[in-house]
Amino acid sequence: MKIPEFNLLVVDDDPLIHQIFKTLITKPWRLYNIQDYQRVPTDILFHAAFVDMHLTADINAPIGINVIKKLAERDSQIEIVAMSGVLDRKTMEACLIAGAQKFLAKPLSKEELLSTVDKILAHCQIRNFDFYNRGKHSPRWVGSSLTSQKILKHVAQLKGERKSIMIEGETGSGKEVLASLLHNQESERPFVAVNSSSIPENLFESEMFGHVKGAFTGADSHKMGLAEAAHGGDLFLDEIEAMPLSFQTKLLRFLESGEIRRVGAKDTVRVNVRTIVASNRLLTEMIKKGEFREDLYYRLSAQKINIPPLRERTEDIPELVNHFLEIERPFKNKTLEPEAIELLKSYRWPGNVRELKRIVEQLCLASPLPIIRATDVSSLLDTKSKTIDIRSVSENYNLDDGLELVLKAFEKKMIETALKQFHTDIDETARYLKVSRSNLYKKIKDLKITES
Repeated sequence: MKIPEFNLLVVDDDPLIHQIFKTLITKPWRLYNIQDYQRVPTDILFHAAFVDMHLTADINAPIGINVIKKLAERDSQIEIVAMSGVLDRKTMEACLIAGAQKFLAKPLSKEELLSTVDKILAHCQIRNFDFYNRGKHSPRWVGSSLTSQKILKHVAQLKGERKSIMIEGETGSGKEVLASLLHNQESERPFVAVNSSSIPENLFESEMFGHVKGAFTGADSHKMGLAEAAHGGDLFLDEIEAMPLSFQTKLLRFLESGEIRRVGAKDTVRVNVRTIVASNRLLTEMIKKGEFREDLYYRLSAQKINIPPLRERTEDIPELVNHFLEIERPFKNKTLEPEAIELLKSYRWPGNVRELKRIVEQLCLASPLPIIRATDVSSLLDTKSKTIDIRSVSENYNLDDGLELVLKAFEKKMIETALKQFHTDIDETARYLKVSRSNLYKKIKDLKITES
């Protein structure tokens, strides 16, 4: 696969600066060194620019500010770095107002320059979905709203970060996608994803840290744990809010020591992983209720990314809809009329992007025309907004069977009815019933509710 190139502009009247960039900057950058600020090409799309402030002999005239302003006006997404050996606060602030994202002091530090260029490249790759040969099915963030741009910029700034990263956001908002983007912008390294609510309590140590042969009944061979499997890479703990307190203590011990001991083993093994966690709930509120360890929270939240719900970034909805239409192979020719898009933008989206995807899939199946109309959207959203009539769930339960059995039967019927109304969508059903996904899965298993 051909690696895409990105255009990097350097505007400086000092030939030595151009030589530094020529020596340090390699592919996938295409370097444009310009000494005369009046000859900056206008027919090239630049992804990033480094601009010196004093481009003439007059040190009192920071002409570079005007260059930055013109570049930012031409392309609002260009990454601009201002440079100067004169550290005048007024000039530096004027650079940021003109459109620069960062200011570097001269003489340039090799390490700082390479770090800055590396983070800019990470942002360009995320924005343009260029992870080289990672495959066309790699996760991507869809949306170019100001909010989405800030999120992707934050992800790019975390490239190379080895401390724990916490992603907070409502269910279905895109936390798993961000975790994958955080991982994919690094070089090839292991990525192990774990749903914190899916591991049985009695198997936590064995699953997370592994065991040796004969450690317990059924341990017929040595087993590597999930933490050890992620050595040198990323360990992604999804739904961390569902992790029981007993798990939290063991996880904290591992994060603080960096060591694991397989169940039944005598020696410890040092494991180097970056931990990425995702939570649907505010962990600070859970700490107040005694449901989450405060010390673990601070250990996990060295860096935080908050994903606003879809209702706060409705500008992304048209792009998301087109994306979902595109990946639904049989329906690539389906389109939505403008009124239908406006209806989708006015909906509250309690299930966020995941719910929007389900709606688009249902619209593709239910709409009789190639153009999905506003009436099609309205009809489907009206159906979703209906509440369950408790009387339709109630049956003539016999209290002689005992209150516990009656309540279980009623609970089972309630869940089955909700699953049917929401087309077996676990997220929407859990949200309607006001329980967590993991709790709903557990009840479905305990009550022996079948898919049919």
